[in-house]
Amino acid sequence: MTNNVVVDQNAALGLIDELRVAVPEEVRQAKRINQESERILDGAMEESERIVARAQEQAAFLIGERGLTEAAEDESRRIIATAHDDADDIRRGADEYAVQVLVGLEGDLVRTLQSVKKGIAMLDERRATLIEGEEPERAEPYDEEDEPEPAVR
Repeated sequence: MTNNVVVDQNAALGLIDELRVAVPEEVRQAKRINQESERILDGAMEESERIVARAQEQAAFLIGERGLTEAAEDESRRIIATAHDDADDIRRGADEYAVQVLVGLEGDLVRTLQSVKKGIAMLDERRATLIEGEEPERAEPYDEEDEPEPAVR
C-alpha cells in the first residue's frame, strides 16, 4: 500500500483559484482595519486637543473674571488628565480590536497555507506515482480536524 492519492484536478485548481481571491481580500480587510484604527486615534487626539483648548479657555476666564487661579489650574489639570485617559482608553481599545482581527486573519492564513501545502504534496505524490508508472491510491476524505490550530497571542 502506498501513500499516493488521486485528486480531482478541476476541484484542486478551483480551490487554488479561490485561495488566490480570498487571501488578497483578507489583506485588504486588515488594511481597512488598520486605517479605521488610525482614524479613531486621530479623532481621539483631535477631541483631546479640543478639550485642552476648552480647559485653557475656562482657566483664562476664571483667572480673569474671578481671580480663582488655583481652582482654574486644578480644573484644567483634571480636564487634561481626563482627556489623556480617554485617549489612552480609545487607543487601547483600537489596538485590542486590531490584534483580534489580525489573529483571526493569521488563523485563516495558516489554514489556507496548510491547505495549499497539502494540495502541493498530493500533486507531487501523484506526479511521482505517474512517473513511476504505478497505480495511484485513492485519496482519503479531507478532515479539518487534522489541521493544527493557529498560534494564539
